[in-house]
Amino acid sequence: MRSSSLITLTPLLPAALVLLVAVGAVVAWLGRLGHGRAVVTASLRAAVQLGAVSAVIAWVIASSAAVAGFILLMYGVAAFTAGRRVTRGRRGWWAAVPIAAGVAPVLGVLAAGGVISAKGVVVIPVAGILLGGCLTATTLAGRRALDELAQRKGEVEAALSLGFTPREAALEICRPAASQALVPALDQTRTVGLVTLPGAFVGMLLGGASPVQAGIVQLVVLVALLAAEAVATLVTIEVAARGRFGATPQ
Repeated sequence: MRSSSLITLTPLLPAALVLLVAVGAVVAWLGRLGHGRAVVTASLRAAVQLGAVSAVIAWVIASSAAVAGFILLMYGVAAFTAGRRVTRGRRGWWAAVPIAAGVAPVLGVLAAGGVISAKGVVVIPVAGILLGGCLTATTLAGRRALDELAQRKGEVEAALSLGFTPREAALEICRPAASQALVPALDQTRTVGLVTLPGAFVGMLLGGASPVQAGIVQLVVLVALLAAEAVATLVTIEVAARGRFGATPQ
């Protein structure tokens, strides 16, 4: 079977996917990266989850309540995933704060300004893109902040002895490293069109839009994503500096 989309559907597609997963897992195992099994389980989860979404998405986008519920579900999973990566136990749910702080205002601006419509078929993917970006930013910023605070504990104590408050001392130490969580988003925005043609741009072209229309859509996505991740990174650093995440994860 052939398809007019970016991917050609052929009988060899499943074999190609299995081969790619195997390559990733074997490389991770041979290179002692510690994620050989994770490559396989992540790929299997992706297949199951995308299959489930494909089965229910037509029903979801037809109901405003279902759209809201689906976005909340995505938000909960993003918060849980980021929290688990940053720290352990119930403190991980503090990751929900920076993710919400990054996504909610940006999504609100886009909707209030009429940049995106209120249709579920539009809101769900845009919210998903923003949630995914804020998940990554929160995870990176949180881990780097906690690592810095643990490794440079003596410098934190020195700052306290100079009269800094605990929050101010922590910020002085962890902020420079944690702010590097924004680098992937910055690089993606800087190099778009030169190094990569992101999914929104390619999807619009395949859907019949003109190159100009596709470029505008991609620009909106990238700028919105950068704004959301900047807010999420800032709030994550603040949460870490106030000790809400607790000890550095092992």
